[in-house]
Formats: sequence, C-alpha cells, structure tokens
Amino acid sequence: MNGWTSRLSKSFGLGLDMGIDLGTSNILVWVRGEGLVLNEPSVVAVEKGSGRVLQVGVAAHDMLGKTPGNIVANRPLRDGVIADYTLTQRMLAHIIRRVAGKRLLFKPQIVLSVPSGVTSVERRAVIQAAQDAGAKRAFPIEEPMAAAIGAGLPIESAGGNMVIDIGGGTTDQAVISLGGAVISSSVRVAGYGMDLAIIRHIRRIHNLMVGERTAEDIKIQIGSAFKLDPELTMSVRGRDMVTGLPRTVTVHSAEVREALMEPVGLIVERVKALLEQTPPELGADIIERGIVLTGGGALLRGLERLLSIETSIPVRIAEDPMLCVVRGTGKALEHIDAMAFSIFEPPPPTVPTDL
Repeated sequence: MNGWTSRLSKSFGLGLDMGIDLGTSNILVWVRGEGLVLNEPSVVAVEKGSGRVLQVGVAAHDMLGKTPGNIVANRPLRDGVIADYTLTQRMLAHIIRRVAGKRLLFKPQIVLSVPSGVTSVERRAVIQAAQDAGAKRAFPIEEPMAAAIGAGLPIESAGGNMVIDIGGGTTDQAVISLGGAVISSSVRVAGYGMDLAIIRHIRRIHNLMVGERTAEDIKIQIGSAFKLDPELTMSVRGRDMVTGLPRTVTVHSAEVREALMEPVGLIVERVKALLEQTPPELGADIIERGIVLTGGGALLRGLERLLSIETSIPVRIAEDPMLCVVRGTGKALEHIDAMAFSIFEPPPPTVPTDL
C-alpha cells in the first residue's frame, strides 16, 4: 500500500485494524471501533488431495470425528503455536476476508496474541502467516500482557500485577509492572491437556473410548479442581473397547476431578515457581492485589479456590475471562503506530518455559 492509498484509507475509514486471539481452541477477532466481531473454534476442514478449504470455525468443528475419508478436520494450532503452517495461513486468510469484506482493498494491520514461551522461530511463523494471509503489518503481543490489559489491570503503575491466562494449549503467567513483564513463564498444559486427561481416565476406568468434544463437554459440565457440594454426575456415550459397540456410562465429578489432578497440579506448581522468582516488593503488591485468572480454563469449578489455598494469596476470575486476551489485543491496537511501546516487546526469559 503506497502513501496515497494509506492516507485515503484513514481519511474515509476504509482501513481495518484487527486484534486476533489466535488460540488452540478458539480464534477471536476484535476490530478497532467495532469490538468483538468473531468467536469461533480454531478448526479447519479440508479436502484430501487438493487441500481445498471446505469449512472454518463452527461448521468445521461440527465435523470433528465425523468426516468421510476424503475430508479432514484439524486444529492447525497445538500448544498455542502453529502446528500446520499452511492450514493456519488459510484459516487466517478466510477469517480476514470474512471480517473485512469489501474493506479488504486496504490491507489490515493486525495484533496477534502469542504464548509467552514461544521461540523466535515460532514468533516469526505467526507474523509470516498473518502477512501471507493478507495483513499489511502484523505484531505479536504476549498473551499474559494482552490478558492483563483486557482485564483492566493497572499495568502502567509501579505496583506488581499477576495474571494467569489458561487457554486451550498453554497456561501463561506473568508479573507485570510499569507496562512490562518483570517475570513470566509458560507451560504447555491447559484446557486441551485437561481434555486428554479425561479421555485417558474414561478409557482406563470404564473401557470406553470417547472423543475430544465429549471430553470437553464432561469438563465443562461436571469438571472441577476442588470438591463440589453436591457432587455431579453425567451420562457419557462412547465406544466400548471390548465389544466395539456403542455404550453409555455414568461419570461422577469426583472421578473427573481425579483425572484432572495431573494437569491442574502442573499449573499450580508453575504458579508457585513463578511466585518464588518474583522480587519481594512486587510479591508484597501481589499479596495485596491478588492474582487474576483469565482464559477459558479459569472457568473450571474451584480452580481459583485451589490456587488461593496453595499460594495463600487471594485469587479472582476476571470479568468475561475468555475475552480478556482478545480485548487486550484490541486495546493494543491504539498503540500500533508506536512500536517502542513495551507491550509488543517479549518479556525476559526468566523462568523455564516448559516442565
């Protein structure tokens, strides 16, 4: 885009700035001046052989586990990073065309969220995928920073703010002060890891094979990190591993909680490790202000209570936790022309990014 067309797009409001939460489970899009315009699963259905994209989002998600031999429905992102570059690029291109419509004449500027533990290669892959999909410029922002902005935390103050973003592929956490991440960490255990733990448990205890969608439903409906009163039950349908025939079993919330002990325990351990690395003055601020949970994983029943007990620090769930990251990318768009602004700079690697 030359200088004349750039000025024209600004003058007539034809340009488009987007903030995108490029998650393992969902992709959310925030348009400057419009707010949230899209929230759909990060799933792409393609035709085998030709590679032609058939569906993206909800329609593709409905195909998971149900496709004929000539169609494949996949999640192109795993553990918060690109697992299939071509599919990710095609998914982004589809989303950009869908959101921009006729305004695509003027290429959009995009802010994309990335986990705090990504490598420089993974970071460049996200930027390149967005540009290949039609973006004029693409800027990555660390997920915990975006989550803190979206949650309304006073990140520019001299006090310490701690945010934990539990998404689909990664759990990212950071202690933020003066507009930057003082210390951060990322572990590739989150909502998707919880689903896999439930699948393994159902297979081991009930000899029943269930899919990812069923495991996610179990987690949402009866999953918990702390004892429930009363406990819940749910009827689950799947394939019997002995006979190969469909079968229904009753699953209790207590056994789901047991299945989730490993992934939840890893998250708790990483939170405690980050707190141990936090400077004392900022630690005192966190004790006073508490820890803020964001992301879809924050909605797991009793998780904030478990973390509060384990850390002896108040823990609260942000308002609309699933929207915090994309809302933060939207607010970051206001600084898109001031690239020295610290929110676009990666935080220092102070804690190992994987267990």
